[in-house]
Amino acid sequence: MAEVKGFVKNIGWPRIIIAIFLLSLFIVAPIFGVRVDTSIHDVIVRFGMNAIMVLSMIPMIQSGCGLNFGIPVGLVAGMLGAVISIEFNLTGLSGILVAMVIGVAFAALFGFLYGLLLNRVKGDEMIIATYVGFSFVFFMNMMWLVLPFKNPASVQGFKGEGLRVTISVEDYWFNIFNNFLKIDITKYLSIPVGMILVFAIMALFVWAFFKTKTGTAITAVGSNPDYARASGISIDKMRTISVMLSTMIAAVGMIVYEQSFGFIQMYNAPSAFAFPSVAAILLGGASVNKASITNVIIGTILFQGILTMTPSVINSAINIDVSEIIRIVVSNGMIVYALTRKGK
Repeated sequence: MAEVKGFVKNIGWPRIIIAIFLLSLFIVAPIFGVRVDTSIHDVIVRFGMNAIMVLSMIPMIQSGCGLNFGIPVGLVAGMLGAVISIEFNLTGLSGILVAMVIGVAFAALFGFLYGLLLNRVKGDEMIIATYVGFSFVFFMNMMWLVLPFKNPASVQGFKGEGLRVTISVEDYWFNIFNNFLKIDITKYLSIPVGMILVFAIMALFVWAFFKTKTGTAITAVGSNPDYARASGISIDKMRTISVMLSTMIAAVGMIVYEQSFGFIQMYNAPSAFAFPSVAAILLGGASVNKASITNVIIGTILFQGILTMTPSVINSAINIDVSEIIRIVVSNGMIVYALTRKGK
């Protein structure tokens, strides 16, 4: 009995209830004609597409900068790397690796400036980060129209300048990670091993980083800034490094998402990833000053699982196409719930 109570205390009733609800959706799915293997495939793919973006929350949370509502800064850097890779007609593994390198380089620069700003607004980081994220997206909306891209695959066809709203990566590096070592279990269920491996590598990097002297200093700054200052740790420097790291990881996450989705979504698209990423890590059990890779994995599976299964099962049950309405209600409902848990 004590072991059960300990398990419930560690996991938390909210996550247990959500997990049971998700499991019940898989159980009743066949009754309404929804294929379970297809649903499992969709959840796994969506986990791989979004997990790295959720992972990017950890460094800023650990340093005391709070939840990274400014994640669009890193996502835009990833988009910039992606369109530059396409501009030079780079394909296959080399194309996506170049996109990542360029994206991470821009993310380091953007993250440095972003970190300097957050150091000036200590205590209000999450509010300012939200404004920074949206403002940067709108600024880049103008830049996408004037930057000198010329590849016909990415520019608007009617005048030959300005980037399209959606840019296809099908002829460049579509599913390059998804298809690597892919395991086909059934006709409708396959495991994108390559994409999961990319997440595992990024997670291992984050875990190893926080075992280093710098990583330990960042954690100390987030846990007890007075003690960290007394120990001779530069708080502003550690916070800036954490913001840069979060932004760079987000850039990689954006490119991994794009290679699976098949398109680079331009303009306002990055704004749509901020709240779901925050909600996922909170749903996984993180707080505003402590997060772990386990929180990322649990939260992303629960969030993407509910988001995938609820519309399809309810849609099939009532025979009316209300999937978009259900998706909006469920996703925003989970976001509101997760944000109310941030202090728990």
